[in-house]
Formats: sequence, C-alpha cells, structure tokens
Amino acid sequence: MATVAERGEAASGAMEAREPLRDLRVALRAVLARVREGEPGESREPFELPRFWDALGQTFKVTSQEATKLSLAFSGPPLTSAEDCRKLSEDVQNAILAVATVYYWLPKGQGITLRKMVRDATTEVVEGMIQLTETILSAPLESLSQEQLISTGGVWEACEQVSNLPRDNQAAVASALSTCLGVVKDALEEMEHALVEGQDPYSDIMEDEELGFRGNRDTYWSEADRKLLSSCMGLMKASKACLKKVLGVVKAYGKADSPEQIAQLDDLADIANEISPSVDELALSMYPPMNQLAVRLNAAKLASVLKKVLEITKTSHVCPPSEEGWVQFLTGAVDHNMNKIKNFTQGQL
Repeated sequence: MATVAERGEAASGAMEAREPLRDLRVALRAVLARVREGEPGESREPFELPRFWDALGQTFKVTSQEATKLSLAFSGPPLTSAEDCRKLSEDVQNAILAVATVYYWLPKGQGITLRKMVRDATTEVVEGMIQLTETILSAPLESLSQEQLISTGGVWEACEQVSNLPRDNQAAVASALSTCLGVVKDALEEMEHALVEGQDPYSDIMEDEELGFRGNRDTYWSEADRKLLSSCMGLMKASKACLKKVLGVVKAYGKADSPEQIAQLDDLADIANEISPSVDELALSMYPPMNQLAVRLNAAKLASVLKKVLEITKTSHVCPPSEEGWVQFLTGAVDHNMNKIKNFTQGQL
C-alpha cells in the first residue's frame, strides 16, 4: 500500500503533468478574444465560398476529434504523462487556431449577417473547448466526471453546428428574419392570452364590505385602457405580418451575387432586428397598471421601426413591382393604428 509520501509525490507529478492544460487554457482564451474582436484579414487570393465551407467543415471536424482524444486521456487510469499532455494540448491548440484562421478568411463583403453567424458558431466551439479544459483541470485525478462528459458533448454539438450554418448572406438574412418572427409571434400570443385572462377580477363584487371599495385596480385594465390596447395589438399584428412578408420576399427574390445585393440584405436584417425588442418594450408597457404615455412612446418607436423596414424593403432588390401592394397596405395599417393610439392618449400629453 502506498505511503502518504508516495501518494503526495504521485499527486504532485499528476498536477505537473496537467501544467500544459493551464497553458492551453490561456492560449484558447487569447484566441477567443481575437475571434470576438478581430477583423477579417485581407487575402491576396480571390475568395471562393465553396472552398471556405469545405475548410471550415474540416477544421470543426478535427476539433471535435481532438476534444474526444483530450477527454479520453483524462477519463481514468493510467495517468497521462506530462509529455502526452503537452502533445494533446498542442493538437487542441492547433485545431482551434485552424478554426479561427478559416473564420478570418470570410470577408465582410460576403455579408455582415453571414459573418456574424459564422463568428458566433466559431466562438461557441472555442468556448466549448475552454470549458472542457477547465473541467479536466478542476476534476479529481483519474476520474471521469459528469461535468466532463457534458463538456465533451458540448464541444461535439458546437462542432456539428457547421452543417446547419447558412451558406450565403441571403440564407443568413432569411434565418435572422425567421428568428425575429418567432420572437414576435411569442410576444403576440402572450399578450392575446393576457387579454383573455385579464378581465376585471373584481367585476362580480360591487364593493368590499370591510374596506368599502373594490380591489386593487393595478391588477386589471380599465375600459379606456382596453380601447388603447386594441390599437396596440393592431400594431403588434402588423409587426408579425411585416416580418412574415419580408421573410417571404427575401426567400423568393433575395440574391447574394453582387456587393449591392449583399449590402441591401444586411440593411434589411439590421433594421428588422429592432422589431422584436420594440415589440417587447411595447408589450411590457401594456400590462396594468398602464401608463398611457409610456405606451404611446413605445408604440411610436415600434411604428417608426416598421416603417423603416417597409421603406428599405421597397427600395431593395427583394421587392419587385408585383410585391409593392402589401408594402403600401402594411404602411397604411401602421399609420392607422398609430393615429388611433395618438387620439386615445391625447389627454396624457
């Protein structure tokens, strides 16, 4: 049986063997910072999108394999030697550097929306590998923890994402619009549910016998509030219809063949991204106790964003003359609801 001194010596040796993992963690954090902040490099070679996707897929695949090797090496006895740990750490670092290098190939000219999605996927892979390294460093020696299994799976999952990434800026913008639409649909459904649930809970009680008045009015909408709510809901429905229509024309007519088309799609994604936070702000201000002036301001902000989206859509290549009718119709719907909101809240100014 090992003496205390021998056990201490073994533990000290094992800690020393893991030293390269500490250096790896520092190196990976530096890569992560560069990916988050860095600009694309100017390549002298002409950029080829298919070649980029092949290379990125390959680097993600190699990274996934290196994560497996690293995890297996620290999953049980015998203890990994310092030399083996150094070699494993080098391989992981090289795999991650390759991922970051290929990401840098993608020029901004291919689309800001596309580049952001690729950057997010790259960041997730690097973060996953940092998490795995930290899990191994904090785990007891010669054991495979549940955390290590989860972290390894996390890297695999992040690496598999490369196959789901949009392949050009048209697909990237369609994906971004689809996400926005999902958030707006949820907010609208939540608000519709609240309106059904939010009847005056005290309507069947004329007054409280002891207190001499009806319950807390902060918990329900007054008649005047409900009139205003109806037009706010109209604006939220116009937001959903707007995103649905814009998504449809981006899928049908969107192209990413020229710098102008790519830039137009990015402009559309940028302004459309403002719709869901504006819908959320309006929805939050609609709950009782309602401040009608706050509702009016939030409604005006949303109306302004929607009109910008419709304007940018109309002047871009995704909107042929045959599609201009709905742009006009939705612009009218936004104005109509906003005018009603202004009329209902005139006394609040």
